[in-house]
Amino acid sequence: MATKIEATEIDDGGRRAVRLENTSVRTVIDARGGMMPEFSLKGPAGALNAHWVPAWRPRVAETWSPERHGAFYKGELLYHIAGDFPCSPNFGADCVLDGVAHPAHGWAAQHEWMIAGSGVRDGVAWARFTLKSPDPALPLSYEKLDLMIEGHSAIYSMLTIRNAGASPVAVNVGRHTTLGAPFLEKGCRISLAANRFLAPPRGTEFDATGRIAGDSEFASLAQAPLRAGGRADISVVPGPNGFTDLITGAIPTSLALGWSCVVNPTLRLAYVCFFPGAEGLPRGEIALAFNDLWMQYGGRPFTPWAETEGGVDRTFCLGTENVVGAFANGLAFARANPSILGNPTLVEIPAKGERRLCYGNALLPLEDSLVAEGVTAAEIGAKGELVLKGRRSAASHPMSADFAIVRKFAAGS
Repeated sequence: MATKIEATEIDDGGRRAVRLENTSVRTVIDARGGMMPEFSLKGPAGALNAHWVPAWRPRVAETWSPERHGAFYKGELLYHIAGDFPCSPNFGADCVLDGVAHPAHGWAAQHEWMIAGSGVRDGVAWARFTLKSPDPALPLSYEKLDLMIEGHSAIYSMLTIRNAGASPVAVNVGRHTTLGAPFLEKGCRISLAANRFLAPPRGTEFDATGRIAGDSEFASLAQAPLRAGGRADISVVPGPNGFTDLITGAIPTSLALGWSCVVNPTLRLAYVCFFPGAEGLPRGEIALAFNDLWMQYGGRPFTPWAETEGGVDRTFCLGTENVVGAFANGLAFARANPSILGNPTLVEIPAKGERRLCYGNALLPLEDSLVAEGVTAAEIGAKGELVLKGRRSAASHPMSADFAIVRKFAAGS
C-alpha cells in the first residue's frame, strides 16, 4: 500500500477543522471544542469510524442561538459534541468558582480553538490549536499539538496548560473519549488500568438514570453492585438497556502507562486510550488519575437524548474518559474533594508556569488469541511500542507508547 501522510484544513459541516491521516488511520479534529468526530481505521471495504457522532448533531452547524436551539439541546456543548475532546479547567457539571463561571467540561470543550498551523514534517502529520481563557480572573492558556505518524494506527496529542497568574491554580483536566456504532455494539469488552472503582454519591445527574448503587465501591468491573440488589458484569457492553451510569476507577500510581481498552470481538479490533502513568513521569507532565466509564445505554427520556420530552432515549455510546477530576461533578466539587480512592482530583498549574498532558488513541487489529482471552493489560515495550497482554498471550504494536517521538517533535516545532 502506498504511503499517505496528510494534514488538511477542512470545513466539517460548518465547523473549521483539520483532517490528519496516514496509510492506516484518519481523524478529523474540529476547532469548536476540540471535538474529534472521526477516528477511523482504513480497510479494503472502506474506513470504520469508532467515534460517537450523535444522531442529533447537525449536519451543517449554525451559529448557536439559545432562542432557536436551547430548548432542545439544553446547552451549546450538546449541539457540537462528538467523539473525543479535551476537558479543562472544569470536568463535568458547570459551576461558578471564585467568581469565574465554568461551563460543563470547561472552556476546552466549549470554546473555539484557533488553528495555529498544520502540515507534514519528517513523516509526521500535525496540527496545532491554541485557546485563551475568556476570563482574566483565571489567566490560563492552552496549546494542543495533535500528531499522526506514518506506520502507527494512532493519533497522539500533547496538551500544554500555561498559567500567566502570580498564584498557582488547581484545575481539572481530562479527555472525554466516546465510542459509538459501528465499532460499539453489544458484546464489546471493557478493560481498564484502574483496580478500584466507585459510583458517584447521591445528588448527581445519574440519580434518575442509573442501575449501579450510588456511592458504592467495588474491586472489579465484573462485580458492580446494583441498586435493585445483586451484581452485574459491566465489563461486557449489554447494548441499550434503559440505563445511563457513570463510575470512576483509580489508576495505580505504580504504572508507567495508564490505559483503557474496548475490544469488539466480532470486528477483532481494540480501541485503546493510553497516556503516561505516575511511575517515572517526566517533570512538568500530568499523569491522569482516573478511568471513568460513562455508560450511555438509555435512561434519559428527554431531549436531545430522546426526540421529545418524555420520549425514548435513542442514544447508545460509551465514554472511556481518562481524567484528573471528581466523577463528572465539576471543579467546585473537586476543590472540596481533592482526593478520591486515594488519587488526586486536581492538577496544580504553577504560577508563571505550565504542565503538559500526553495522550494517545489507537485502533488496532487483534490476533485471535487476544480476541479469545481479552486484553488484561497494556504496557510500554522495550523499544517504546505498545504491548497488549491477555491472560497468556501478548502482541506488540508499532507505536510511541512512551511518547518519545511526540516529545521530540514538540521540542523541535
